[in-house]
Amino acid sequence: GHGRTAGVTNIELDHDLAARLALEHLAGLGHRRIAFIKGQSFSSDTEVRWRAIVRAARALGLGVDADLVVQLEGDLASPELGYQVTLDLLARRKPFTALFAFNDISAIGAIRALREAGHRVPEDVSVVGFDDIQSAAYQHPGLTTVRQPLRRVGEIAADIMLRRIAAGARAAYPRSIVVEPELVVRGTTARARAGAAATA
Repeated sequence: GHGRTAGVTNIELDHDLAARLALEHLAGLGHRRIAFIKGQSFSSDTEVRWRAIVRAARALGLGVDADLVVQLEGDLASPELGYQVTLDLLARRKPFTALFAFNDISAIGAIRALREAGHRVPEDVSVVGFDDIQSAAYQHPGLTTVRQPLRRVGEIAADIMLRRIAAGARAAYPRSIVVEPELVVRGTTARARAGAAATA
């Protein structure tokens, strides 16, 4: 979570860096019309990550078109959610050449929706996910994504817990520890081509 609670150490991802890595990658490939899949309203990361994306886009001179933003609904851990919102996005008939998804699961669903609509990934539309789940590398093509260092987070959490047990209840402790993401470039991103843009 992102709240501050007495006695609790938050281990948080650097969402500003995550957004910058993804958008710098897409902008460097010539993408200017970028669509976004936001997370569900109940996710503690949704608004934090979205604000980071808006800041990064502004810094890079990229516009964020409200017509190219959709939000996941429901609590299924399934690509179906990303599939459905991408169908909605395509139905708006606003062209885009890249899509940045809230997580890898929704990115996988988005790729299916794009392909069913006749768009090639990455030739027509580049797609970036978030998390680097185990199956991301085994998609066809492999999914470009922002990796959360979950193993490192677990190691830090265990280390803090053991140190606090050893030091006692009154000992000082860190309120927040920030970990850095990493961009993993695979096969779902490519240079934007003139005339290539997705609509329904």
